[in-house]
Amino acid sequence: MVYPKSSLVLALLSMFISIMPATPMTYNVVSLGAKADGKTDSTQAFVSAWTKACASVKPAVIYVPAGRFYLRQVVFSGPCKNNAIIMRIVGTLAAPSDYRVLGNTGKWLAFEYVDGVTISGGVLDGQGTGLWACKASGNSCPSGATTLEFSISNNIAIHALTSLNSQMFHIVVNGCNNVKMQGVRVTAAGNSPNSDGIHVQLSSSISILNSKIGTGDDCISIGPGTTNLWIENVACGPGHGISIGSLGKDQQEAGVQNVTVKTVTFTNTQNGLRIKSWGRPSNGFAKDILFQHAVMTNVQNPILIDQNYCPGNKGCPGQASGVKISGVTYQDIHGTSATEVAMKFDCSPGNPCSRIRLEDVKLTYKNQVAQASCSHAAGTSTGFVQPTSCL
Repeated sequence: MVYPKSSLVLALLSMFISIMPATPMTYNVVSLGAKADGKTDSTQAFVSAWTKACASVKPAVIYVPAGRFYLRQVVFSGPCKNNAIIMRIVGTLAAPSDYRVLGNTGKWLAFEYVDGVTISGGVLDGQGTGLWACKASGNSCPSGATTLEFSISNNIAIHALTSLNSQMFHIVVNGCNNVKMQGVRVTAAGNSPNSDGIHVQLSSSISILNSKIGTGDDCISIGPGTTNLWIENVACGPGHGISIGSLGKDQQEAGVQNVTVKTVTFTNTQNGLRIKSWGRPSNGFAKDILFQHAVMTNVQNPILIDQNYCPGNKGCPGQASGVKISGVTYQDIHGTSATEVAMKFDCSPGNPCSRIRLEDVKLTYKNQVAQASCSHAAGTSTGFVQPTSCL
């Protein structure tokens, strides 16, 4: 069959148009009523931008220009008509300075049931200092809000985002699959309570890359049900280190497996590489974990497994942790300990740690050889290991 020339041109043109990426729809929050003065409540403008972006069948961009935007709680909920929404933030989003506004909501900015959302750039200012002061005073205070939470979502990217002074956790990933965080900065005082930098739980295929975290709790905390997590090129300090756990709080609990933590630095932190579990019955586990290329500078507990976690000695004293820890490798770990015991494996008497592997470890205390302490831990060491392995 011979096509007329004009028909052929039309057919080629329509084919070309069909394979071209759709031009994204752009929604500027200022055009929708947001004010960049840090005082006017811009919540509704952000809700409106999300509603339009989520309803668009084309890819969409929510654009936040320079300036400071005051927001109350916002829940960005899906599912959406497209799976390519970018929130491009040039300015700063600011939480209410009165911590009571968000104090009992649990979260400030929340994304749920979304697919293909990217947050690029910007600053999230949780304004948490008032709540920290309340908690330090011993008065009755609300628990506080997480700054940014993704839950039950897939294919998420967070690039070049800064989180300042969160009331509680800075970034939470809960029940998600395929999340890539890159170039994230977390900044909060070293005495800010419960202010974990990034917390991951019940999620798989997560990466945290090229990030700098300083806070008052764990720089990164890895909760139950985390699988296939990759952490690389992360600087931690101040803070409580990179922690798997706490695990075993519940009797029935999903395990943690296939975790890689590599090329990380810890500076003046409470812990370096930590695994902790409650000292009570549980079917939880942590296995197939690689800690590689870590540099410690004045870290109180550079290498720590603590299976007798029991805050306030309530609900667990005298019990053995049911969490089974196995297949943990420490490779190329160097630096200085702030305490004499630089390596401590305090494992469960009921479920001893197994297949712990030490390779090329050198940790010192005040320019002297540090010490190691082992309880209910089995494994091997190869190459140079200092302090001398007690496995």
